[in-house]
Amino acid sequence: MRGFINHWARVSLLLVLFAASCSVPNLEEPACTEARIDVRQFYSFHFANDMKPSAENLKLREKYLTADLLKTLSASNETALDYFTAATDYPKAFRTGTCKVISPSETEFQVILFWRDDNRSEQKEVTVDAVKQDDKWLINKVISQK
Repeated sequence: MRGFINHWARVSLLLVLFAASCSVPNLEEPACTEARIDVRQFYSFHFANDMKPSAENLKLREKYLTADLLKTLSASNETALDYFTAATDYPKAFRTGTCKVISPSETEFQVILFWRDDNRSEQKEVTVDAVKQDDKWLINKVISQK
């Protein structure tokens, strides 16, 4: 009986080791994996700070944006509409979703925005165009999904 238990203990150990050695392959393209980090960092920073559009808030986000987007946003009139979430009532959370590689230096991300409180549970999406410049992924454009 003791030999039988030892045999099954060894078999169980081998099964655990085999299962641990198997991993789910990452099917995402390298450009998406790299860009996802920077897009998440931007949105994490954005959500952790005042989202109201203003010159000083835009300045704080400068390191995450392309020069073209920064120029466009600097020239626009300040409104309550947040460019990065396409909302005037700012969402409470976000999640990066699917990614599409446009070129090795350009990606498009689905960013899902969430509102949840006692009266509301809603989500919507924006598409974020990120481009690689000087080994860093920068937000180049945000497109609202109506």
